[in-house]
Amino acid sequence: MTTRPAPAAGSASAPWDRPARSAPEPAPVDALQLGKALRHARKQAGLTLDAVHEAIGLAPSQLSGFENGKREARFSQLQQLSALYGVSLEQLTGTAPPSRRAAMELRLERAMQSSTWQQKRLPTMRIGPRTPDDVLETMLALVDELDRVAEERVATPEEARRANTQLRAEMRARDNHFPEIEAEAAAMLAKVGYHAGPLSQHLIAAITERLGFSVHHVGDLPHSTRSVMDYKRKRIYLSRSSRTGHDPRSVLLQALGHHVLGHSVPADYGAFLRQRIETNYFAAALLMPERTAVEFLDAAKRERQLAVEDLRDAFAVSYEAAAHRLTNLATVHLGIPLHFQKVHESGIIYKAYENDGVTFPADHTGAIEGQPVCKHWTSREVFDVADKVNAFEQYTETPAGTFWCTAMTERSATGEFSLSIGVPFSHARWFRGRGTKERSVSRCPDPTCCRIPPAGLASEWAGQAWPSARAHSHLLAALPPGAFPGVDETEVYSFLASRE
Repeated sequence: MTTRPAPAAGSASAPWDRPARSAPEPAPVDALQLGKALRHARKQAGLTLDAVHEAIGLAPSQLSGFENGKREARFSQLQQLSALYGVSLEQLTGTAPPSRRAAMELRLERAMQSSTWQQKRLPTMRIGPRTPDDVLETMLALVDELDRVAEERVATPEEARRANTQLRAEMRARDNHFPEIEAEAAAMLAKVGYHAGPLSQHLIAAITERLGFSVHHVGDLPHSTRSVMDYKRKRIYLSRSSRTGHDPRSVLLQALGHHVLGHSVPADYGAFLRQRIETNYFAAALLMPERTAVEFLDAAKRERQLAVEDLRDAFAVSYEAAAHRLTNLATVHLGIPLHFQKVHESGIIYKAYENDGVTFPADHTGAIEGQPVCKHWTSREVFDVADKVNAFEQYTETPAGTFWCTAMTERSATGEFSLSIGVPFSHARWFRGRGTKERSVSRCPDPTCCRIPPAGLASEWAGQAWPSARAHSHLLAALPPGAFPGVDETEVYSFLASRE
């Protein structure tokens, strides 16, 4: 039967396309499924293709095409075949396969025609009447495994949050300290003759050369990447633009980290996250080496003058990098538990870490990222501070205890962010700014703290306001597919090919 698309609305079909009969034509059906039904009915009737040809004049090759789903049968031909086989048209065009064997054949043929099969360039097999059932069963088991792997690799936001939550728990258990990566960084620094202070561009070039790579700054780096490593020619491509928002030294060292740490193509989103954390850690361990950074911090602790901005200035890095590096070193080397936050001006947490008992907001998976932080926390209060040059300190009473926090804001292409470090009250004595008079009280997760409007406002405006919510389509979308989420591999390969 024909399965060509119906004419567009408002158009008339050509006269030769109109069925010259009074009986209504059935709705289009799947050609493969119809073919299975035709073959099953013919076999049940005990007829060969030649016998059908002698009975109604249809050529064996044409009949075979119908049964293989490669040719379309007209309605009149289906009527002839149904009458010959002694079955109704409804039986031929039904939605259920006529037998278990037909169902297996149908499912395997559909799988071999799928985009997944084509993208993986898998070979196809011809399914004939003599193909054993156990071969079909084995092939379908492989199809099931392909589907399972594909489902695992297409991470939904919830799956990504679960992977991130698990990884954060591991980081908390080890106090966010990775001695094996510290050792790799220390060995590399020793080889290039580093002694103290900020890591110079000369030493970064020496590290790159020692690892056998050359650096190339280009103006057409694929938009979905921060760097591209060419293992064939041992090159690292970085953007020539200064508007990327990322420290080019850190981007280069992160790329080298993949090589030094022996990373392979990540098998799932959890592995991708782990690799990103490890390369970020490796870059930080080079830019703020453990030995010299700990010596600096230990001296500041003895003076009771610990400050993130001093670590930033001592090693010529960003405030965010210094704050995050403090989480790597403070607990293991200084005995100070702490927490870190990067919060958008909208109040949403972008990054967070804690091992000091502070209670971050979390969803049902335990994920912190994407949750709104209490309006009374330092990471939110800092946005209203007029002084954007100096750090803002505050004591905040919470149900989990009192915490002292220090924060600063930084502006980026996606808005203003606060970056804050906090410690339990008993550890505030080690930090500069502990004498702050700023105080706040947070009752979160009690919704009356800041999640629901005060009774006075609610009584006046409830039912009188209708805000148009900003759409957050990313909450529903799957994460970008591929081994490296969001990276267009065709674009990357084309970029590399253009460098020949």
